[in-house]
Amino acid sequence: MRTRRPLRPAAVAKNLTALVVAAIFVFPVYWMFSSSLKPQSEILTKDPVFFFKPTFENYSTATGVDLFWSYVTNSLIVTLGAVLLALLVALAASFAIARMKFKGRKGIVLIVMMAQMAPWEVMVIAMYMIARDNDMLNSIPLLTAIYFVMVLPFTIWTLRGFIAAVPVELEEAAQIDGCTRGQAFRKVIFPLLAPGLMSTSLFGFITAWNEFAMVLVLNKDKTNQTLTFWLTQFQTAFGNDWAATMAASTLFALPVLVVFIFLQRKAVGGMTAGAVKG
Repeated sequence: MRTRRPLRPAAVAKNLTALVVAAIFVFPVYWMFSSSLKPQSEILTKDPVFFFKPTFENYSTATGVDLFWSYVTNSLIVTLGAVLLALLVALAASFAIARMKFKGRKGIVLIVMMAQMAPWEVMVIAMYMIARDNDMLNSIPLLTAIYFVMVLPFTIWTLRGFIAAVPVELEEAAQIDGCTRGQAFRKVIFPLLAPGLMSTSLFGFITAWNEFAMVLVLNKDKTNQTLTFWLTQFQTAFGNDWAATMAASTLFALPVLVVFIFLQRKAVGGMTAGAVKG
């Protein structure tokens, strides 16, 4: 029989610290979810209420907002459209940067890094003026294109590192066996990119799904707005409906949580594998 090793004080301290840190991050999520099940009277109390009779009326109020399904549809279109476009463009760009030697390669990598670090909020006014002058305000395709540009630098950077981590010998062996360079990429390299694709897709989805400033400035027409704008709809003449706001926030966070649960293992592997020198 295997004997169990006694826990060392250092290991116990690390585990306890990890539990405390996890609790700090998880508690706001728990409070949001529990508040979504409370009546309004039990949310606006001096003392916190931990035991209560749950109600789903807040979710009915949240989803009963006018144009709710229009918001859902718009969010899915701009988010999925931006992520898919970014993956298609980044696959070609990252392969060229990682595998091909050409003049200006390092400069392109530097530009990608600078674009990733730049705060997009400073470009809101400029984008508004361009969209206004070209009669493109209140446009779902324009919003999709902007989100695509926002997530593209990170997608290129991560996939570049991941492609660089794949041995060149695998690609050369496929070409010796008769594959063209495109076939070698499709049959050899692409199947090995699953973790990188998952991690970049997850990041792009979260970025586009949560973005608020662009849609607020560029899409004043409610029929062309997204779920981030829907979260601002729970204000009345008597104040904020916090119960409905918490229910809406829970529903808004649910798709991201579901995507993360399905992609978490491959996403973590992709983020670490993409962080190589190339």
